[in-house]
Amino acid sequence: MEGRDDAITKHEQLLLHIEGLKVGTKISVRKLAKEMSVSEGTAYRALKDAENLGIVVTKERIGTVRVEKKPRNMSEQLTFADVVEIVEGHMLGGAEGLHKNLHKYVIGAMKVDAMARYIDAGSLLIVGNRENAHTLALEQGAGVLITGGFGTSKEVKALADKLNLPIFSSRHDTFTVASLINRAIFDRLIKKKIMIVEDIVGSKPKIHALKLSSTAGESMALSEQKGDTRLPVVDEWNRVLGIVNRSDLRKLPPEQSIEKVLVRNPVTATLQTSLASAAQLMMWEGIDFLPIVDKNRKLVATVSRKEVLQAMRDARKQPQLGETFDHLIWNGFADERDEEGKLFFHGFITPQMATDLGTISEGILTTVMTQAALRAAKDMTGNDFVLDNMSTYFLRPVQIEDPVAVMPRLLEASRRTCKLEIEMTHMDSLVAKAVLTLQSIEHG
Repeated sequence: MEGRDDAITKHEQLLLHIEGLKVGTKISVRKLAKEMSVSEGTAYRALKDAENLGIVVTKERIGTVRVEKKPRNMSEQLTFADVVEIVEGHMLGGAEGLHKNLHKYVIGAMKVDAMARYIDAGSLLIVGNRENAHTLALEQGAGVLITGGFGTSKEVKALADKLNLPIFSSRHDTFTVASLINRAIFDRLIKKKIMIVEDIVGSKPKIHALKLSSTAGESMALSEQKGDTRLPVVDEWNRVLGIVNRSDLRKLPPEQSIEKVLVRNPVTATLQTSLASAAQLMMWEGIDFLPIVDKNRKLVATVSRKEVLQAMRDARKQPQLGETFDHLIWNGFADERDEEGKLFFHGFITPQMATDLGTISEGILTTVMTQAALRAAKDMTGNDFVLDNMSTYFLRPVQIEDPVAVMPRLLEASRRTCKLEIEMTHMDSLVAKAVLTLQSIEHG
């Protein structure tokens, strides 16, 4: 019985070696292969995996460098390196400052004298081929993004290198560059809001796993000591073989192997699985214990349904940052209650919801009815749900700026499921109807 197995592959040894390097250390494929006595192909694959893990980055004119992994609850602030990638930029100077965060963007659409009051340290000036503006921004402690594919003088490049402030060029125009950066910030806010399994396993204690040769007595002792009713079972390579339950262990003599009660090929998830997906998976499979594995199916953590649901409840209490398409579509609808206190929704069809024929998109219509069903089910039961199946009927076309009402009606509810009928009307005429079955992620 142990938490980790010492037998690891060359690839894993390389990743551990890279992770142990000091932040800022330059790494090359040839040097890494020589130090670890592996082929250059093996070293290259390890460096690419390390880059995917976020512990190394490859920078133009510098090479591959060991960096501090960004925390999952990343800031909405971008670094200069992020912006270079977003705008498909070309470095002109000051590459040593790519890691710095920037907190403000300034579009240089004014005279240089007027520009100075808007530029301060940590900002990014977006401007064309105006070398006096480039120099001003660098002297004020700001980076420079030159639009239109233009360059700058040797003197400006030398100043950027001296001050370690990035100056880079993009082939896009100013409007396109500003739109790309704004979209990137918006996407980052959405990603920050969506919790994944990695967010809840980072602070968990060491995993306690069993071997196939473990006896029922040893397994019971570990289960009671750690307070876990279920334990993962791994092979000599730390790959998940199955799960054993404490209730099944009690049926075995203490000296017997646990193989007889092993639940093989369990459902697993990865660190990048969203909490909502993990909860939905556990609900569908009727389980409340989920081993977390890497791409080689090696055990890295375990989570319970209780931990997942609690984290999701905590996440909903946080400020809502960024909006997905579902949220944007639903923004035009308001909640209301009828004389009997039943919830219904009303709103207008905006131009963005329409097809090129001027009628509402069937996909948008489905989204509106689904959102209404999820909100109504939450209001009726207090639980969160996911869509299981849906039957839709589109009866009449709905045009731009038409006012519509969405009326949910509960057909059947149990501890695990909720079935609703949704009617959408315009001027008291039925335009669409749907019957939806929802599955609760609170129970399973």
